[in-house]
Amino acid sequence: MIHHVSVPARDPQHVAAVLAELMGGKSYKFGPLKGAFMAVARDGYSAMVEVYPERATLTHDSGDGPVIFDERNEAPDAWPFHVLLEVPIEQAEIERIGAREGWRTKMFGRGIPGQEPFFHVVEFWIENRLMFEIVPGSMAAEYRHFLTTRQLDAMPSNWRGRTAHAAE
Repeated sequence: MIHHVSVPARDPQHVAAVLAELMGGKSYKFGPLKGAFMAVARDGYSAMVEVYPERATLTHDSGDGPVIFDERNEAPDAWPFHVLLEVPIEQAEIERIGAREGWRTKMFGRGIPGQEPFFHVVEFWIENRLMFEIVPGSMAAEYRHFLTTRQLDAMPSNWRGRTAHAAE
């Protein structure tokens, strides 16, 4: 189980507040890194998303020391990262929050092109450049059903790497 993940944002405080709203939790300053915040769920699992300033980096020294928070000169326009986040609110509320923020928010099926989707997600584009797949409990159940060894073992050998991104 993943308990927390870190993501970059232009406005970490605002993004953490929106994520906390989606998660049914609360946002706080994240002490180890200036300008960072965290969204913490009230889900009994201590789920958390750390939101760093977009120019922040995580590095390590050449010795045995812990992580080093650093900064790069420029932030990219997008990242090759996403996370699937189950939230305690329904799809309509997810879409309402996305619309309020002006962030692209749309439901899609995931699976093999031309076939029924394996599961559905709401693509929720933080600041319109970082994708979170947000799912209420009903969609999470669909995902959990799909991601079982028995289901995956029954998949055709050529299905990997082919994902449908068609709206339902």
